[in-house]
Amino acid sequence: MADVEERPADDAELAVLLKAAFDELVARNGAEGRTQVKDGARYFVALDDEGQAVGCGAVQVFEPGSAHPGDAEVERMYVTPAARGKGYARALLAGLEHAARAHQHPVLRLTTGERQPEAIALYESSGFVQTAAWGKYINEPLTRCYAKTLTRL
Repeated sequence: MADVEERPADDAELAVLLKAAFDELVARNGAEGRTQVKDGARYFVALDDEGQAVGCGAVQVFEPGSAHPGDAEVERMYVTPAARGKGYARALLAGLEHAARAHQHPVLRLTTGERQPEAIALYESSGFVQTAAWGKYINEPLTRCYAKTLTRL
């Protein structure tokens, strides 16, 4: 299993991965609809056997007054094309789940798109269940919203 470690938001390797993630999302879906990761989000990277960052993801909290206050949300899940199919995304997702669970979030939520079938397969095989859309995604037919109830550590 890949090592997963937390990184500060201004980490150089993380910045490269986040840009690549955005570029791929724009190529698949267009630039509209991109959401910002909130201040205070916790960022993680997956490392290959040589210690190079090959994947990233973030966990942020739904604020009071939002659709799901107190729950956590996965943002910016991404693995470089050369590292795909090697278990890095699954390890990264497990690390994000662990971080959310450690901070006592009852549910971990995420959104993905119909044009990302590999992401859909990962999330569904990892126990995420499709839910009703929330927030800006309510009228977005190509967006899928998922949730997973977390057990306590």
